[in-house]
Amino acid sequence: MDNAVESERDVVVSFDGEELILVDAEDQELGYLNKAKCHDGEGVLHRAFSLFVFNADGELLLQQRSEGKRLWPLYWSNSCCSHPRRGERMEEAAKRRLRQEVGIEAVFDYLYKFRYQAQFDPNGAEHEMCWVYLGSSDEVPRPNRQEIVAWCWITPTRLDAELANHPERYTPWLKMEWKRLRGEFANELKSYIR
Repeated sequence: MDNAVESERDVVVSFDGEELILVDAEDQELGYLNKAKCHDGEGVLHRAFSLFVFNADGELLLQQRSEGKRLWPLYWSNSCCSHPRRGERMEEAAKRRLRQEVGIEAVFDYLYKFRYQAQFDPNGAEHEMCWVYLGSSDEVPRPNRQEIVAWCWITPTRLDAELANHPERYTPWLKMEWKRLRGEFANELKSYIR
């Protein structure tokens, strides 16, 4: 691996001072607040996205969050999740973040959005209006080490078993989103898992 590509794997791509988009229950913009404050206490509702990227074999890309994460460090999660920045369209944000965090490009389809709140500890939580996307890519991940400590491709059946047997290893949003993908959105999921 050349030095330029290797150094990109250590670039800080997420910081507490970045402004996130505050929204109401109908996903209408209300203003902006820095990321640290959005995640304090019970959290302030802000816009986010979750990506589920599958390869040609129908396997889902999972990532293990870095130990430096304030919320859910070292938990396993979906392919990529983050926030659009001020003035950034959601699709642009998803492509940017997947490239910065996982080191791959993918083609996406928007599926649904939902509001959730998940408490990590007394000092921090997620409170998001989260847009969920399905995508496909056969590129080999080159994860940013500031964001991801490990990754794997997993079959949907294996993930079902993992979530049933070891739910404590996974982020709350992955569990909520996967349940809906396997139920309500099973038909849409079929074209990715073959």
